[in-house]
Formats: sequence, C-alpha cells, structure tokens
Amino acid sequence: MPMQTGNPTKGVLLVMGAVLIFAMADVVTKHLTTLYPVPVVVLLRYVVNVVLMMAILFPSQGAALWKTNRTGLVTVRALCLCAASLTMGLALRVMPVGEAVSIVYLSPFAVMLLAVPLLGEKVNLVGWLGAALGFLGVFLIVRPGGALDPWGVTLCLINAGCSTAYNLMTRLLSRTETTNALLFNTAGVGVVVFAVMSIGQWHGPMPGALDMGLMVFLGVLMTSGHFLFTAAYREAPASVLAPITYLQLFWAGGLGWLIFGHIPDGWSLAGMALVMVAGATIALRSHFEARRARAA
Repeated sequence: MPMQTGNPTKGVLLVMGAVLIFAMADVVTKHLTTLYPVPVVVLLRYVVNVVLMMAILFPSQGAALWKTNRTGLVTVRALCLCAASLTMGLALRVMPVGEAVSIVYLSPFAVMLLAVPLLGEKVNLVGWLGAALGFLGVFLIVRPGGALDPWGVTLCLINAGCSTAYNLMTRLLSRTETTNALLFNTAGVGVVVFAVMSIGQWHGPMPGALDMGLMVFLGVLMTSGHFLFTAAYREAPASVLAPITYLQLFWAGGLGWLIFGHIPDGWSLAGMALVMVAGATIALRSHFEARRARAA
C-alpha cells in the first residue's frame, strides 16, 4: 500500500481558512454591490486575480500558466463561473448572506447526483438520503410564504445551476489540465466578460478610498481562498476535506449577523443546519469508504 503523503491536519486548517475567506468575500461583495454596478465590482475582483497570479506564478511557470489541452471546454467552464459570479453579486443585493450561501450549496448535491449519468460515478444509499435532506433543507429556507426576496432566491438557484455545471466540468477537465491553468484561464475570461459588461454601467460617483480598497481586497480574498484550497488538496484527500467546506455556511451566517445584523428565522436556521449536516455526512461517508478501500 502506498504511503500517505502530506499533512491532513494542515489540509483541514487550510480549508477552514479558505471557507472563512470565501464567507468574508461574500460579505464584502454584498456591501459593494449595493452601492456599485455588479459587473464593475466583479471585474476588479478578476483583474486583481490575474495580476496576483501573474506576479506569483508566471516567473516560475511561464506560458504553462495558461496553456490548456481542451481550450473550448476550459472556456465554457470559465463562462459558467462568470454567470455564477454575476448571479451571486445580484442576489446578495437583496438576500442575507447566510441564506444565499446555503441555497448555493445545493450545487454539491446536484453534482453528486448528475455525476452518476454524466461521469459514471456511483452514489450509495447514504448519498441519496443526504441529497434528499439537503434539498429539504433548501426548501425550508426558500419555503413559500417566507420572508426572502423571490428574485434573490431565483438568482441563487440559477447560481447553484451554474456552479453545478462548473464543478462537473472541473472534475472532467482535472484529468487533462493543471489546476493553475484552470484558475488563470477562469480569471482571464472573467476579465474579458466583465470588462465588456461594465461598459456604460457606471453612472454614479466614483468610490472613495475605503470602497476602492475593498474592491481590491475582494480580489485578494478570492485569490487567497483559491490558493488555500489548492494547497489543502496537496496535503489531504478530498474525502477528508469535503466535510470542512460546509463550515462556510456557519461563517456566512455568523458574519451576516455581525456585519449586517441579520438573524435567520427558525425555519431558515433549521434548513441551513440540514444542508450542513447532510453535506458533511455524505463527505464523511465517502472518507470512510475510501479508507476501507485503501486498507483492503
């Protein structure tokens, strides 16, 4: 049996930091998109992403940083993330952070289910039950008669669909493309798309030093979060790290309360808890199955 490489504890800590950073990015995005056009905010985020990757990775990797084997699919994947970025920015204008992130977490369940017919993967009974609980949790959050903005809920559901397509293509392309090339091409496509979308969008006053700094900080947050995720998966297998990603729901809810004073109602809290528990249970089950398979 091959020896385990890396440091799983370090991997877990890196993922905990990454999801905290992503929750912080959602909070910053909500603040900025209520004041400025969403395409402009997202454009600056992607520009910072490209600049940082060029500064950090280009000296050692050169053209390999953006070289791909399946450029068409890589571009489609990047466009899916552009759509997800746009819909999340628009949704956060009218949605609390915690509930928005919880709805978007439909994506891991959808990826798991769609990977059966599309990628030939298998789902056991725990997986099916967990997916059902996850969908039930989201239903409690978006239930008819709830206080959430219907347009915001719709945007979050569209985002979950875009994220599902993005993650499925990530699984497929990871067989032929490097992680850094996927990250760089995603950021590059985002710059082009949102630069075009930003034309004619700015009608109000220019942001002050604080908000301009937050726009740059948003790009730093997103880039840092993705780098931490990449580093984490070099230290520990996905089956160990996947349950930890659901801490993002906790961070998002807590930061939403701390910054914006929003407290979810009882039904929404129950739904968020169901999503978190269902996702973590599926991931832990996968981890133990992987351990048994290695032991055999």
